Amino acid sequence: MATSQEIEQIFAKMSSVDPKKIVGMNAIIQFDLSGDNGGMYWIKIANGTVEGGSGQTENPNMTLRSTADDWAQVIAGTLNPMQAFMSGKIKIQGDMGLALKLQPLFLS
Repeated sequence: MATSQEIEQIFAKMSSVDPKKIVGMNAIIQFDLSGDNGGMYWIKIANGTVEGGSGQTENPNMTLRSTADDWAQVIAGTLNPMQAFMSGKIKIQGDMGLALKLQPLFLS
């Protein structure tokens, strides 16, 4: 089971994306993680920078819902994100095209 500290570390790491990977991207992504160590987190990509935080953000382009444990496994590479989506372990609301761009940004 992912600890709350591990979940926070995941989002801290997600905020340090290679700027070359986000050129021209502008998006706000809300993460709604359930379970014992879940919570609300967000990532904002704008003007070649990535900023992240906890809590709810206004007007996200996309919301990803999952358990904290499943999301930690996706980030660690032990759970395939497409299989997780197809099996309902990850649910996407909003911009599906943006969801497809997450893998090369945060999961490689």
